[in-house]
Amino acid sequence: MPTCTAKASYKKIPGILELNDSHLQWTQDGKKAPSVRVPHSEAASLFCSKEGAAQVRLKLGLFADDNGHNFTFISPQAIAYSEREKFKKELTTIISRNRTAAENAAKPPVTAINASTLSTPKPSTVAPSPASSSRAASVSSDTGATPIILGNDPATDFRLRKTVLLGNPDLAALHRELVIGGQITEPEFWEGREHLLFAQVASEQQQKGKPGQLVDPRPETVEGGEVKIRITPQLVHDIFDEYPVVAKAYNDNVPKKLSEEEFWKRYFQSKLFNAHRASIRSSAAQHVVKDDPIFDKYLEKDDDELEPRRQRDVDIDLLLDLAATGEDHDVTGNQQDVTMQAGRQRGALPLIRKFNEHSERLLNSALGEGPSNKRRRIDLNEHEAIDLDDLHDPETSVGIALEMQDRQRYFEGRMANASSKDASQQAFDIKEVIRSTKVDLQQWATNLTQLKIERKHGDAALMDMTHNVAARLDVKSRRNDLPEGIFRQMRTCQTAANEFLRQFWTATYPPIVEGPALSTPAQRAARASKMIGYLAKTPEKVAAIVQTAHQQGIDAARVEVAMKPVLDAVERALAFQHNKKAPRA
Repeated sequence: MPTCTAKASYKKIPGILELNDSHLQWTQDGKKAPSVRVPHSEAASLFCSKEGAAQVRLKLGLFADDNGHNFTFISPQAIAYSEREKFKKELTTIISRNRTAAENAAKPPVTAINASTLSTPKPSTVAPSPASSSRAASVSSDTGATPIILGNDPATDFRLRKTVLLGNPDLAALHRELVIGGQITEPEFWEGREHLLFAQVASEQQQKGKPGQLVDPRPETVEGGEVKIRITPQLVHDIFDEYPVVAKAYNDNVPKKLSEEEFWKRYFQSKLFNAHRASIRSSAAQHVVKDDPIFDKYLEKDDDELEPRRQRDVDIDLLLDLAATGEDHDVTGNQQDVTMQAGRQRGALPLIRKFNEHSERLLNSALGEGPSNKRRRIDLNEHEAIDLDDLHDPETSVGIALEMQDRQRYFEGRMANASSKDASQQAFDIKEVIRSTKVDLQQWATNLTQLKIERKHGDAALMDMTHNVAARLDVKSRRNDLPEGIFRQMRTCQTAANEFLRQFWTATYPPIVEGPALSTPAQRAARASKMIGYLAKTPEKVAAIVQTAHQQGIDAARVEVAMKPVLDAVERALAFQHNKKAPRA
């Protein structure tokens, strides 16, 4: 049974918006099946239009889609607002439940905001969607020895492959020609391209960090000369997180003494907001702001003394402590840099320290509250402290084994060469070399003044480089002389042949993988034979393209030269397969 029901439009199309026990769904008028269907577990954030707006809107953000879905309630204004509030109340409970479940998950949370109301002074934390945790396992899983990439969630695997193809038009065209054309199967196409799927999974699971920009709302001038500041849920969250004193003032005065709208209007006109601006405060700005009996109570004295008001209570690594070697300066002769005085421009000190505190909060939010490998280890000695994890190779390659027919002969040859080299060095007369060198260096100054370098060699080298550059520019200017139809046929033939070659050599020499093999030797042999059958038709396809070019009055030699590398690779694969099957004498 639906919990809430209302008339609402989606993308300017009228319909019915329903919220039941498991989904939020929207159905277009005149249709039975819902066009939008969102599970409760996907609800991440909620945005609403302000009270009194011309249109009553509701936006639901999803874990997998930041844009989410926008709905506009189309009933009369009073009824639409009442319906929107019912949905808002229910969805707020659902989002809160999702947030609680996310906090109990093992993954570290990231900062976000519950935008269902502007009256939440504390930031909330959410984690990635539960469905996203199964993506990597779904992609990397396999079923027995069959080379497929489907796992426990075929829908997710299909979406990943579709996303990769949409982001790579050339790969999508190859997939359409070979897979949809029925030449190779879907698993064969993706075998060897698992890294593209893993990269897509990693990209989707990567969480956005906290913005590095200091919170500084900029006023906007609208029609009529009025100056306004747009207040969004994210801006409120950032202000409360950056300036806890504003959150304290909000909790103390809203809604008892001030309404929410009046609170923000007076805050942006107060000295407290001016003190939080990300610029050096001038005397002119002090005359613009107004005295406010409420916000003036939360003003703090400017942190412009030589010593900062907030002292660091952490141990500083000796490798980073600039004062650690201060006692040695007198011994080594180094003098104190008197130009680096922090208090020379006293008005800039509060702003500099504000930037430093903001940077420290960014680093702490990125590292997390608990222990992290990224945090510098301060309980180690000097040598262990400079042993950074980032300098170690996370993966060591086992390399490719070199197969040699006669290893003993190889090493004996190296030993013979080494012995002959040693003999030649022993027969070398060092004294004779020194004597001849002294004779050659006599009157070197006179010989140097008589040295004349002929220009013809330098001019010849310069002309060769000039002709080379001109030839390259000529090739670039003429590379599009081929008609689009011929060029498309050449490109299609080349990409298809390259894919068949990749499939053939992968089946012939399968890569070394950990764990069970994705395909059996019999399956690989069958696939190699299948690819050889396709490759055998490549010369015919190239000949057809050359004939078409000749009929259209195009230089067929250019097509032959362009396709020659492909034909050579195909001939090599065909010869390899023929020699492999031929009986040995």
